[in-house]
Amino acid sequence: MKKPDINKAIKVIIADDHALFRAGVKTALSIKKDVELIAEADNGMQLLNMLKHVEPDVILLDIQMPIMDGIATLPEIRKLYPQVKVIILSMHNDHSMISKLMEIGANSYLTKNSDSENIYNAIKTCYEQEFFFNELTNKALLTGLRTKRTDSISTQEVNLSEKELTILKLMCEEKTTKEIADMVEISPRTVEAIRDKLKTKTGAKSMAGLVMYAIKNGIIEQQ
Repeated sequence: MKKPDINKAIKVIIADDHALFRAGVKTALSIKKDVELIAEADNGMQLLNMLKHVEPDVILLDIQMPIMDGIATLPEIRKLYPQVKVIILSMHNDHSMISKLMEIGANSYLTKNSDSENIYNAIKTCYEQEFFFNELTNKALLTGLRTKRTDSISTQEVNLSEKELTILKLMCEEKTTKEIADMVEISPRTVEAIRDKLKTKTGAKSMAGLVMYAIKNGIIEQQ
């Protein structure tokens, strides 16, 4: 995966059928020098057509939209543009919905009453570190795991070394690869190798899967 360029402005598209909400987000982000809102869409179909011509780094995606909603649009984005980060914005905080969307490819989930700084932090973190976890996503993922009796991650016996546990905890605290390397006194390349090994051991396919595993098994505690 290509590493993000943290020195350039993060290109963002917002897909939401409420023009007033889009305007509010646009105004809030306009004061941030490192974020650029490059396009707006009313629905998922319009967004997918846009993506043929523009290349965003992050998409803010509403769930409930006419013609094509966010739930139908997300898998298409994942299939066609896997490198693009997708942050779900919704009026709802239903745990099963959040868990489902995170599992099918969302990089974060925010409610629409989130303040502008929280939205900005989610954009920055998803762009630089792939995922932005918060209390809402953590609780939803934990609830989702509890209800999945046949989940391969939850039934698999896994023995992790002290170093693997330490690195997993630091990843869940949203530390960067370099920060983890400095704290554990190993090279960034070794951190990446251990991360890949953790995915293999736990059966997780992504960083979201590793966090789900860590929450379920009490490796990290919910705030």
